[in-house]
Amino acid sequence: MHGNVWEWCQDWFGPYSSEPLSDPAGRASGEGRVLRGGSWFDEARNLRSACRVHFVPGDRLRRVGFRLALGPEL
Repeated sequence: MHGNVWEWCQDWFGPYSSEPLSDPAGRASGEGRVLRGGSWFDEARNLRSACRVHFVPGDRLRRVGFRLALGPEL
């Protein structure tokens, strides 16, 4: 669901490795958390999961949110 709100991710923002990777993980620490997906307020080029930006976790913006996901029962 791209374009609703920017979604907070678990990763901290930072550069990816220059080597080809499948499903790369972000940094374990940093100053800003990754946001993905764009919002209703953004240009079309930002409305995709590959688009990454970052904000400080305490920031509050009306176009930033999160998604809850329910995993399988163990």
